[in-house]
Amino acid sequence: MAHHELELPVTEAQVRALRVDDTVTLQRTLYGIRDATQIHLFDRGRTTRFDLRGHAVIHTAPNVRKVEVSAACPAGYAPVCIGTTTSDRMERFTRPLMAQLGVRLIVGKGGLREGSQAAFAELGGAYLAIVGGTAALETTWIEAIEEVDLDDLNPESLWRFRIRDFGPLLVAMDSHGGSLYRDVQAAAAARRAEVLAGLGVRP
Repeated sequence: MAHHELELPVTEAQVRALRVDDTVTLQRTLYGIRDATQIHLFDRGRTTRFDLRGHAVIHTAPNVRKVEVSAACPAGYAPVCIGTTTSDRMERFTRPLMAQLGVRLIVGKGGLREGSQAAFAELGGAYLAIVGGTAALETTWIEAIEEVDLDDLNPESLWRFRIRDFGPLLVAMDSHGGSLYRDVQAAAAARRAEVLAGLGVRP
């Protein structure tokens, strides 16, 4: 178990150095993305002016406030509460995010499935888990909303956040086939079988 300080963007080698149960703190830039963003990018053929190669995305539809453009709020938005949403329903977008846009890291909660695990192994990516219910804390790690694209989808726009000390996050899926979620499921199944056997219940 190791801790990694990563300034975005990162290289494939940096991502492949991550292992399940390591922790990561992200610095500099993080992109916010959600269901509608990806549907428009990958199903409806829209494009973004952002270069996401080597970057991390977080599954979020942030609560923001429209404000005057200023040095503190260059995109004209101030963060109110930027929390993380459940990743599972965005499973099918992991591969295109990586293969087409060059994304290396996905931040979310609840985990992803085997298709994402395969994409991480083949393309060099990882899933960084954040604890649910920590939106207020996460918001303190975001210094500013620097820019926004596809803003007609607001709040499911494509957001570029300037971050500082975003984490620690837990490496829950890595590029070597490791998955904390699979390990937990296997342990739970083994424990269930043990309890049932102790009760004399046949599976």
